[in-house]
Amino acid sequence: MRSLPIRKEDEVKIVRGTNKGKDGKVISVYRRKWVIHVEGVTREKANSQKIQIGVPASKVVITKLKLTKDRLAILARKDRTANDKGKGKITEAEVAATA
Repeated sequence: MRSLPIRKEDEVKIVRGTNKGKDGKVISVYRRKWVIHVEGVTREKANSQKIQIGVPASKVVITKLKLTKDRLAILARKDRTANDKGKGKITEAEVAATA
């Protein structure tokens, strides 16, 4: 099953790479470079200025969703398709009920 796309304000945990084990809120999603910026994942430049490190979205796991109306609809749709495993097949209980 395919996962939900990461959005700003989702909470994620980094599971691979040098920042493994860190977690935080997504500050921004940089779709052009296929990376996200996570709160607290920074590095210090030579002039002691802190900058965000881009983390590939495939290296994180969403721990908490920011639920919106659209995302709730997607989750409901996915749940419905997960429950329709035997779609189109008539069960013995249905045959007995009609007879």
